[in-house]
Amino acid sequence: MIDSLLREHLQNSRLFANVSLESVEHLFERCERRKLERGDHLLEADSANSHLYLILGGELRVYLQGRDMPAQAVLGGGDCVGEMSLLDGQPASALVLAAQDSEVLAIPHEVVWSLVDCSHGVARNLLAIISGRVRGSNQALVAMQARSLEFEEAGSVDALTGIHNRRWLLEAFPRAMARCERDEKPLCLVIADIDLFRNFNDRFGYLTGDAVLRRMASRLADGLRAQDLIARYGGEAFVILLPQASLDDALPIAGRLRELVAIGSGLHTGEGVTLSCGVAQMTPGETLDALISRADGALRRAKEGGRDRVEAAA
Repeated sequence: MIDSLLREHLQNSRLFANVSLESVEHLFERCERRKLERGDHLLEADSANSHLYLILGGELRVYLQGRDMPAQAVLGGGDCVGEMSLLDGQPASALVLAAQDSEVLAIPHEVVWSLVDCSHGVARNLLAIISGRVRGSNQALVAMQARSLEFEEAGSVDALTGIHNRRWLLEAFPRAMARCERDEKPLCLVIADIDLFRNFNDRFGYLTGDAVLRRMASRLADGLRAQDLIARYGGEAFVILLPQASLDDALPIAGRLRELVAIGSGLHTGEGVTLSCGVAQMTPGETLDALISRADGALRRAKEGGRDRVEAAA
């Protein structure tokens, strides 16, 4: 016979929810009640396990990668632990320890199977517990992947303008160049730079300058084709890649972008902001550095020629 306190614990547990204990109480004679002090290890990762542990009181914590990482799960009275390794016959996959003084009922594996044979309710509850564990693990995996994508995106996006940064440019642009060269398609690169931007910052302050950069980035991105790529290269310079565009195609695109960046009317300063662009068409076997260098040379000629204009590399 089981005492009234244990009976109450069992009736309040998930494993024996809606189960008539009279039909299975003789099996509990082979189970052991264990007391754990705070910090005691109940299960060790990669160690053999032959019991299902029903928590009668206290709190257990589950760690998948040791104590240095946050707990994967916090378990209290009525929960159970050890069922996964018990059912698949594999070593325990996690460290389980007592976060406070606790008590568990250790149910040997042969008793677990006897409980399943004797009671459809126990079998159903055990399946529900396992399903919950798997679902929780899946949700944790999805959340981890989402965080990983967020970190990856954060590392490739310019915080001020919201478009891609130089790090992303150095990875994405060479791939697009290689595709165009493989497919024997033309490709052009544009360097767009705000004219006299340092003077603008000195006159109106960096906050206004930041607003200009954000507006400029937005207008440049909106003015591109679906296949075009844009990234902030640094400071007030933006680099734009135009796949499948010859120099004859790219020059009008750059000219349209220059016209789009007449953003002074949208700022409280009333000052106009102009854009100079250098354009270069990729030659066979040319590297990204060489292509940028030629476009930068064209940009310098645009600046020297009076600014607010587009120049093509030779």
